[in-house]
Amino acid sequence: MKSVVYVEKGEVETREFPTPQIQDPGDAIIKVVRACVCGSDLWWFRGLSAVPASGTIEGHEAIGIVESVGSEVTHVAPGDFVIVPFTHGCGHCAACRAGFDGNCLVSKDMGGGFQSEYVRYSFADWALVKIPGAPADYSDAQLNDLLTLSDVMATGYHAAVSAEVKQGDTVVVMGDGAVGLCGVISAKLRGADRIIAMSRHADRQKLAREFGATDIVEERGDDAVKKVTEMTGAGADAVLECVGTGLSVETAIEVARPGAVVGRVGVPQEVTDANKTPFWKNVGLRGGIAAVTTHNRAILLDAVLKGEIHPGKVFTQRFDLDHAQEAYDAMDQRKAIKSLLIVSEEER
Repeated sequence: MKSVVYVEKGEVETREFPTPQIQDPGDAIIKVVRACVCGSDLWWFRGLSAVPASGTIEGHEAIGIVESVGSEVTHVAPGDFVIVPFTHGCGHCAACRAGFDGNCLVSKDMGGGFQSEYVRYSFADWALVKIPGAPADYSDAQLNDLLTLSDVMATGYHAAVSAEVKQGDTVVVMGDGAVGLCGVISAKLRGADRIIAMSRHADRQKLAREFGATDIVEERGDDAVKKVTEMTGAGADAVLECVGTGLSVETAIEVARPGAVVGRVGVPQEVTDANKTPFWKNVGLRGGIAAVTTHNRAILLDAVLKGEIHPGKVFTQRFDLDHAQEAYDAMDQRKAIKSLLIVSEEER
């Protein structure tokens, strides 16, 4: 099978590997239909965070067809069309039962190897999410919407849930990447009246408004805090932090009104002094790894199937596995908001 591997800073390539086989009774083998590049992949691609070993198969977002299952897998079967979450929740531990499958106490698997023609997926019985029908039943745009449910849309929604966004709220969304844009969708889905997107890029501003943003703020740092305070009076009722840099986290805390919660899903990239400010402002700071399977089953899959949300619009360029380098470069150079990888078009 073909798989995309990390080579060195700024370089990936496609190599041939043996097709994976069932190893544990809870495994499933998935034939990937579509995958994509995540914004978090760019941190190691740029050399800004710990990099994987050379030759590591990349990717943690996919949709596909179940090829085979282990002896303990009963809820999905060969031929099922599924969302392949980067989380591998067991469904039975205290964390999964509480709805936090991203923090499963049993599974230690966090995605990996999804930019491939085939994937071995652990804890498949509970974690995989079945999609009605087959890929051929869906349009190109619908398949893209479904693909976002493997991570990026669920992560944006996790920010909104963590921030406790509710009907009538004024919400600030930090970050105009794919997660931030899905955060805008999520804030609207949960009933926010006013959504302020922090963005400096015209193409992303346009999509943010299409997704439900009512205001755009281009300023950063102290200027952003001043602008949002002027716009809202007391600050935002909820803030979605979808970047992970120190500046973004600190700004998120500062633009929140007293009593608000910052929902944090941006992968932390810098040590911040985010302790003293929340205390003196009575601002909550919570969030982390998205509960992908939980959010999909609770609301997101239904919202996509009903056509209520269209998060697949974050895919602005498409590639195949043989052109993975171009897919990464397009995101790295901000030519694409999110790069789509078409893996198995014959399934359509």
